[in-house]
Amino acid sequence: MMKSIPALLASLLLAACATTGMSDGQKAALYEANAGEPVRSFRFFGRLHSWTALGDDAVVVWTRPREAWLLDLSGACPDLAFSHAIAVTSSMNTVHVNFDKVRPITGTSPSMTVPCHIRQIRPLDVTAIRAAERDMREGGEVLDEPREDQSPDSGT
Repeated sequence: MMKSIPALLASLLLAACATTGMSDGQKAALYEANAGEPVRSFRFFGRLHSWTALGDDAVVVWTRPREAWLLDLSGACPDLAFSHAIAVTSSMNTVHVNFDKVRPITGTSPSMTVPCHIRQIRPLDVTAIRAAERDMREGGEVLDEPREDQSPDSGT
């Protein structure tokens, strides 16, 4: 029973993204707004709880139900949009910026996919993300995407 709780939490989180009706841009804005300062590495024990692609140059990986990381990739990762899973490389149970990679897993041979280098790692405030998703579900609201002519400080 205890082993199924993390899987249940991960599936609830994935369902939360689906039920909020957020566009890819809104998801990216939510994660970006709740990302901390860049770090050089994070501990990783070889198993992802879940992941979310944010376009073709960023991915969110959930290493535990309450721990997530925003990985900015070096350029476009062409196979990310078509992958049904991803693998993340690590060295001695640690993922390092500019060294490790995200490898999309598609229906083709693993050797056929292009690995994507991790350019930047930022921790995510999971509590704030879940609260924002809950608020959007309960209020029926979606996040506003900033317009090009709107600066974050302008209040307009």
